[in-house]
Amino acid sequence: MSAPVDHLEERLLDSGELLEDILPSAITLAMMLRHRTMANWLRIEFDGYAPEASLPPYRVDLPGHIVARSPQYGWIPAPVDDSQKGEFGHINLDEGIKALEKTCLNCKKGDGKRIALPPEQLKTLQSQINLSAELAINVSRDTYCRLLKTIRAAIYLWTVEVKAHGLGGERNSYSTEERKQVEGLDHPEQFWHKAMAELDSLPVPDVRESGFFERLFGRTA
Repeated sequence: MSAPVDHLEERLLDSGELLEDILPSAITLAMMLRHRTMANWLRIEFDGYAPEASLPPYRVDLPGHIVARSPQYGWIPAPVDDSQKGEFGHINLDEGIKALEKTCLNCKKGDGKRIALPPEQLKTLQSQINLSAELAINVSRDTYCRLLKTIRAAIYLWTVEVKAHGLGGERNSYSTEERKQVEGLDHPEQFWHKAMAELDSLPVPDVRESGFFERLFGRTA
């Protein structure tokens, strides 16, 4: 017999556990509780959002820095003003958990991921700054990690509430009555809204950095 809620909560608070590995267990728990909305949200976060999908606010308008590619110096800050920074210096991220986590694991603190500007934005900004160089937006590791921490925190808050309704401890399944006790918790938006508001005070860990050999040879099972 296992303790699915308690075990999931423990894993969420363990900095050695990747969110990619935790999400399948969270989805299983959601299905056991008949939390179909929660399970669907978790699956979408795991797989990533479709291009036409509406993104939750923690994935929208994330800050970045516009950079230009110099033949002599490589990637350097682009000569953009505050107005252009406001218009072009942000991005929406629709990638799944695995891709997001890979970025965090492979970047050191202070580094980030460079993402090409969409063709229309590239053309517009090149025209505005009178520069034909390749332009991109650099999104910091901290931004990626905060997004992942928000998702992790939302799941953690959900487990806390499920336990508060008396569904912690060892069990193989949940009765109809037990599921009814927590049917009002099948609203992931209430948990990610709270996670966004309280993120810095919650005990969930940040994404760790990969060690040198892990970056070189990849993760071991």
